[in-house]
Amino acid sequence: MLLPMKLPYDEFDLSAVRRYPLASRESKVRREHLAAPHEPGTSITTWIARLPKLLAARDFAAVVDALVAAHGRPAPIVWGLGAHVIKTGLSPLLIDLMARGFVSAIALNGAGVIHDVELALGGGTSEDVDATLGPGAFGMAEETGAGINAAIRDGVGRGRGLGRSVAEWLHAENPPHADVSVLCAAARHGVPVTVHVALGTDIVHMHPDASGAAIGEGSLRDFRVFTSAVARLGGGVYINCGSAVVLPEVFLKAVAIARNHGHDLTGLTTVNLDFLPHYRPLTNVVRRPTAGIGHGFHLTGHHELLIPLLAAALVERTSPGVA
Repeated sequence: MLLPMKLPYDEFDLSAVRRYPLASRESKVRREHLAAPHEPGTSITTWIARLPKLLAARDFAAVVDALVAAHGRPAPIVWGLGAHVIKTGLSPLLIDLMARGFVSAIALNGAGVIHDVELALGGGTSEDVDATLGPGAFGMAEETGAGINAAIRDGVGRGRGLGRSVAEWLHAENPPHADVSVLCAAARHGVPVTVHVALGTDIVHMHPDASGAAIGEGSLRDFRVFTSAVARLGGGVYINCGSAVVLPEVFLKAVAIARNHGHDLTGLTTVNLDFLPHYRPLTNVVRRPTAGIGHGFHLTGHHELLIPLLAAALVERTSPGVA
């Protein structure tokens, strides 16, 4: 029977370690990469320029540059928005960016439509699920279910996609809070809206007037409209904000069709912006679509902080006389 090998208490002799001059080494962090202190009264543009030229700060500045470049070419800038972006109070900023030419098309999930419609109609959204689920009231606001489902049935019946159907209906209703509605602003500015629905995931699907045929047909049409937008994204930017599954999957399929048809996406920049890194956005938005032809970025942070900062940077960079 073999016994385990026993080793002595020998100390390793370090006298022969090979060394080199520090100045001869290529360092990843250099003096020119370091941050500069903030100066009171300076602009957002100056503040960003004073960030460290490293990691997320470097990527954030690169995303701003890519959006400004696309805006100036001009090239399309397509936003994919999860519902949380609407719920965190960012609609006015998106509407302002739309008016400034930083939004060429918008893709939403079904919940995003619901929150935007409720804000437009009543000035509030996002019910307390814990309080309403027990009594059986969760998701049962009549105006939400009846209005959205009627708009889908009517618009799809007239050959529209789901997003266009709801946006045009809501705009025509002239709701009391239209000024904070992304859908109303899109209809006003002629910006295409597509909605990508998983059946059974949205509260409007619980209402008796929901039509699976209309929802499915409208969302499928929207996939084709979205693919048409993605096929034009060479030199442009796609931003996925707050969608962890549905929109990253839809985007990848749209890229696949665009390439199948021979569309050149060279120069594409993709951005995933979310408060947690998820597999599908990192793979289907940031990495795969840009491999060999463009650049992908991931920015981790809360929407209610990062998107206002991004919007402020874009406004300043494209406003005359602002340094």
